[in-house]
Amino acid sequence: MTSINPNLSAVLAAAETGDPRRYVITGGPSSGKDDLISAVHAAGIPCMVDEPGREIYRKHRERLGRHLRKEDRREYSLEVLEAFVAEHTSHVHGIRFYNRGIPDGYGWEGFFGLKPTLELEEATKRYRYDAIFVLDPLDTFEDPDDIVWAKDREIRRVHELIVQGYYDAGYEPVFVAADSATARLDFICANLRLPKPSRGA
Repeated sequence: MTSINPNLSAVLAAAETGDPRRYVITGGPSSGKDDLISAVHAAGIPCMVDEPGREIYRKHRERLGRHLRKEDRREYSLEVLEAFVAEHTSHVHGIRFYNRGIPDGYGWEGFFGLKPTLELEEATKRYRYDAIFVLDPLDTFEDPDDIVWAKDREIRRVHELIVQGYYDAGYEPVFVAADSATARLDFICANLRLPKPSRGA
């Protein structure tokens, strides 16, 4: 488990009153994102707690009594987008990491054969992030819902569509190789010129 680095804590504290700096961690299913997000929290770095899409998916599934189909995606996607916009606008100062970002919607809509909504296009232009970190896939599923969203043979396709969505939105993603959560977080912090969390261990 990553421990808090005093140097990192000092940098985060100094940034608290400055302009917002927003960094997205994303990737397809089976990318190790949950473990990395846990490491971000353990390091004391401000970060979204949960990815909104999962809980919203579960609510829609419970209401419908089945998993979502293509015809259900629009309503679901717009609700997810609303949650991401609220998360973005609520952050007004300092450094914050995000568990996926608004342009992830391009990848998931594409996977289900849908064109992006006007709302997604407008939100992508209006609400921007400072850096995007894409996690390379691992070998295991993290969440039972991942199997619904993408079977094993489709993981690479989902990953590619998410990446393409960020390129289409005008970003240049930074790719994070498969590794331990600690090593990945050190890599990301080094890329952002932040003290590495593991140095405080």
